[in-house]
Amino acid sequence: MDYGVSPYDEPYGRPRRGINYFAWTIAMLLLTGFALAAWLGSFYIFDQPERPDSYRILQRLHKIDPPKRFQLTAAPPGEFLNAKQLYDRHIGMGSAELARTNAELVRNYIRNYQLVRGLVPYVVGRYTIVAARELGPDDVFSSGMVVLANALDSGELLMEHLYPANPETLPLMKQTLNVGLEIKLERTHDISALIHAERLADGRILITAVPLLYGSYTVTRGLGTFRLEPPLSLNLAAGWPLFKAEERATIEQRIVEARQKIAAAQGVVPIPGLSPTATPPPADNQLVRVEQARPVETPALSPKAFGVQGKGEKLAQATPSSKRRKAARKGKVESPAPAVTPARAVVAQNSPAPTSTPVTVASAATPKAPVAVPASTIATAQASAATTATPVPVLPAQPVPADTSAGTLASNAGGGSWKTFPAGKMPLGRLIGTGDLRDVAEHGLAGERVYLKGQFVVNFSDANRAVLRPRTRLADKVLHFGGGSSARIIVEFPAGYTPPQQGAVVSRDEMRPFEITEVRKQEDGQLNVFVREIMQPK
Repeated sequence: MDYGVSPYDEPYGRPRRGINYFAWTIAMLLLTGFALAAWLGSFYIFDQPERPDSYRILQRLHKIDPPKRFQLTAAPPGEFLNAKQLYDRHIGMGSAELARTNAELVRNYIRNYQLVRGLVPYVVGRYTIVAARELGPDDVFSSGMVVLANALDSGELLMEHLYPANPETLPLMKQTLNVGLEIKLERTHDISALIHAERLADGRILITAVPLLYGSYTVTRGLGTFRLEPPLSLNLAAGWPLFKAEERATIEQRIVEARQKIAAAQGVVPIPGLSPTATPPPADNQLVRVEQARPVETPALSPKAFGVQGKGEKLAQATPSSKRRKAARKGKVESPAPAVTPARAVVAQNSPAPTSTPVTVASAATPKAPVAVPASTIATAQASAATTATPVPVLPAQPVPADTSAGTLASNAGGGSWKTFPAGKMPLGRLIGTGDLRDVAEHGLAGERVYLKGQFVVNFSDANRAVLRPRTRLADKVLHFGGGSSARIIVEFPAGYTPPQQGAVVSRDEMRPFEITEVRKQEDGQLNVFVREIMQPK
């Protein structure tokens, strides 16, 4: 027996093969290149959705949302530019800079203005339609109409204004959007965002704008109203602008021939570049945006408004003064002067003068002892009022005067006035930050005073109203901290107050908070927080 041989050795085993390091190196390099290409491709697709191929891939992956409808008070922060300002901004850009600007404009529109650097440019001014046509599958917007318009105050600017709509509204739109109709875009009513700009061969600037409100439109002299709808998808492969060069040349040639015929018939020789008046005359017919009327709810008058208490309810009590205590001890109780609360003051102003026994309004300074009103007295008063009542003519609603009393209740419709307080002297209430707004939206105010503190940025400013956004840091956005980042703070200021300017930063602490009046949650998760200014100016 050979003791030098191990029982685990195989004397006739197959020889081992060497490892092919070259093949493994090639495979690892290919896998690394594939991972790098996928990484760069994802950046290329997600960061540039304005490219047709990227937009198509994102649609198939369901990683992009269709354009949404904005509210006037929730529009993205922007700047309003007239025709001359738009021309001066784009005429000095080079080809590369103009292409980069157009890519950013379309990218912001596709992303519904979620990640916007700077302010969104909005178009304002007066424009006259020179051509209109229906949108088709070969256009960026496949349904609706587009018009080509000249700026009345600047002949160097052309505008394409888009009207996306459903196919059933096209017949009315074709009857409304006629050549010669004036389009008046105002800052307080229209939010038409600039999404493309192009420099033409003759030195003019052609811009493309789309209304972010997608509202209802009509004409001042005509019947019928059509409503716009956001497009479900975009055909970016069609390219910009929507009126191509050949089509524009045909339109302008037709306009020149029509002007020459009119001038020949009137015997006037037109001089290019010279207009008869500096300011354009008022238009005979204009395209205006209209809002659907909301029904006015008339508040029902309960018996409490006339001082009649229900069963199980207590009258409002107030601490009597020392003089009233002494008078009560002596048996001489004087009835306090009725103080009209703000809610009843409006009712008293709008109600007709009484013709029978006057009804005393319950005041806040009611004695401690509950006053029992006999049923017979109430029945007698109702019978006498019924016998002496006369029919009151219905009058049209009158606008509320601007100089309302200090006791009138305020609303977020504007023009109200209410009591303001020095710093730290407001009534007791619960103080919350922007992170607690979502909880308030779910549970409501619960009948208590709720104050809001935080740091905000002004997105929009009007005569007595401002729209704020919570100011968040970059780290909070990345880590999704701060529950109030998706909230819009609509602030109502009393008469005589000057709202902060657009872009300003507003800081409010526990000494100078806003008072929350209502919190609404939209379907997309956005919170509309209605607050009012209750602090006196510094």
